[in-house]
Formats: sequence, structure tokens, C-alpha cells
Amino acid sequence: MHSDFLLIRRMKQGEESAFDAFVRKYYQEILAYCGYRCADREYAEDITQETFVRFFAKLSDYSYKGKTKNYLYTIAGNLCRDYYKKIKEVPVEESELSTQTGSAEHPMEHVLSTLTVEWALKKLPDEFREVVILYYFQELKLAEIADILHIGVPLVKYRLRQAKLQLGKIFGEEGDYESGRTTYAL
Repeated sequence: MHSDFLLIRRMKQGEESAFDAFVRKYYQEILAYCGYRCADREYAEDITQETFVRFFAKLSDYSYKGKTKNYLYTIAGNLCRDYYKKIKEVPVEESELSTQTGSAEHPMEHVLSTLTVEWALKKLPDEFREVVILYYFQELKLAEIADILHIGVPLVKYRLRQAKLQLGKIFGEEGDYESGRTTYAL
């Protein structure tokens, strides 16, 4: 049996340790996803917590079908979309600047690189941005993305391809500074 099935069954029986295990299993992954979607780290944490609150609120109605993680991504994605309906643009000074740097020698390059990627992602249409985040940052498979977004795999491939083209244009328009200093694996 799948571990999620057992956890959900134990949670439905009211076992507190099952709730803790479930949150520990998925919290970091959902937080990372929300962090990519929202520039404000505190709000990303709030959305992550709200994702679990909503999942637990509907737990009695939840029927396990082997895609619990996808369901959590769907909830988190909807909450992130609601966030952007409330706040049209997040000023740069409120962006997440406190992320861990990949290199202690060049922390400013990491910050600039992160801000450049966030800026470029914000220029993409929502449906393209969503696919890029799920594929490259959350490292989900195309079929999983299709399930989360309730679309077909061919449409996921199309959106991913179009997003790459648009990102190429975005970085190409910015000249050598952004495109020359950092290699983007998109």
C-alpha cells in the first residue's frame, strides 16, 4: 500500500502523529512552490500553511486516488492565484532577498540572478509561468503537471515550449548583462 493512503487513513481516524508526518512529508515542497509563485517569503509561508488547513478541512470528503501531492499543488496554486488577484505587483524591495546563496564568495550575484529569474517569470502569462515553475523548479513530470492543471500533456508541452521561447526573447532583449552573466537552464 502507498504511504499516503495509510497516512490519510490514520488522519481520518484522528491520529495526531499522522497529521505531523503528512505535513513533514510535503511542507518543504509546497513551500518551495509557493516561494516561486510569490515574491514575499512570509506570504508564501502563509499560503503553504493555508494549503494544509484547507486539505485537512476537506479530509473527511477526500478520496485517495494516488495523487495527494497533485491535490496539494492544486490547492496551493489556487491560493497563489488569489494572492496575485489581491496584489498586482510586488515591489523589488519586498522580494525575497534572504534566500540561501549558492556561493559564499558571490552572494550578490546569486541575489541578482534570483531577481532576474523572478522578473522574467513575472513577464510570462500565468499559464506559462505555472508550467515553468512546476517543471523546472518543482521538477515534476509532464503527466503530473497535466494532472495538477487539469489539462492534457500536449498542452503542457506546448506551454513549456512557448514559455522557453518567450524567456529567450526576454533575456535576449536585455542585452549582455543579464544573459551573459548567468546561464539559465530553461
